[in-house]
Amino acid sequence: MDLKTSLSSPVVADPLPTLALPSAVMTFTTPTSFPSPGLYLNTSKKKPLPGKLEEVRATGWLDLMMASSPTRKRQIMDVVNDVQADDLDLQYHNWMVDYPSALTSFETITDFAGSKKLALFLDYDGTLSPIVDKPENALMSDEMRDAVKHVASLFPTAIISGRSRDKVFDFVKLNELYYAGSHGMDIMGPVGKATESNGVECIRSTDSQGKEVNLFQPASEFLPMISEVYKKLGESIVDIDGARMEDNKFCVSVHYRNVAEDDYWKVFQRVNAVLEDYPYLKLTHGRKVFEVCPVIDWNKGKAVEFLLESLGLNESEDVLPIYVGDDRTDEDAFKVLKASNRGFGILVSSIPKESDAFYSLRDPAEVMEFLKKLAAWKEQST
Repeated sequence: MDLKTSLSSPVVADPLPTLALPSAVMTFTTPTSFPSPGLYLNTSKKKPLPGKLEEVRATGWLDLMMASSPTRKRQIMDVVNDVQADDLDLQYHNWMVDYPSALTSFETITDFAGSKKLALFLDYDGTLSPIVDKPENALMSDEMRDAVKHVASLFPTAIISGRSRDKVFDFVKLNELYYAGSHGMDIMGPVGKATESNGVECIRSTDSQGKEVNLFQPASEFLPMISEVYKKLGESIVDIDGARMEDNKFCVSVHYRNVAEDDYWKVFQRVNAVLEDYPYLKLTHGRKVFEVCPVIDWNKGKAVEFLLESLGLNESEDVLPIYVGDDRTDEDAFKVLKASNRGFGILVSSIPKESDAFYSLRDPAEVMEFLKKLAAWKEQST
């Protein structure tokens, strides 16, 4: 799907290093049965890295932690230094040649959409709400809630977040949507064609309104392990000022946004030390947060595919899925839509970075404007 011309432009590379899982035997009792051989990723062949490579890998993680989100001090310095600010603006402008604004390209998007049925997928933090110091304060505005409710009345709409599904619902408070928490490992979707995936069966349930829904939880066997690791991680970082734990049901988040930069390395060391005994868990990195998740073949991209199938839209050529997100974990969804050549991702970012998205929006305010324009276009075209 060639929606735009690809030209080279300067970007800030944003690589995702992989943390080699240790081969040590878990202290946790291995579950008697894992979700599915198709979902489970074998880690038995992974070996500890030689000492020097281990140092390089660890240094890469520290660099990533420092660069993941500018501190307030660095942000203020950028504003004061006009030369740096102008240079960043120029880089962002050039970057937008490859990732044009979804607002200025709106007519191109709607022309391509034509009479296709749109399906909308949204991240939450950094997309519908601003990134904040305290995760519990990531509240969406009433105006944003109205915009999301409006588009959800016109298109099938789902929120796919790293947060637990219940937390996301408590933030959004809309029954018109479908919700997928824990990076897609806890999906509440419609009762439709998708009843299983990779050998994992859906569970029939009801939502808060009494409507029948399907629950899909491919990592349910890991819940006791996640609970144990949450407790150990909490004990390991309790003395690090500003470090915060968050239980997201099938994932554990370790936030270090409020940690002094001198203590970043200490946070990484503590988290890594706990995970040495859990080769069935992996460590990934987001915006000032470490995510500890089960090592299974499941992500936000697969969640998009599952929801499209549940909605009866996966086999149709007359469907245009759009995914809007700001995080590395959203790249899995961008890749799925790009590979299928049937939909596209919109990256929410105020700095240039490499992505599999087709378009960009600068911040949640622009996301809200895009949602409003999308709803207005749909209503005018019907």
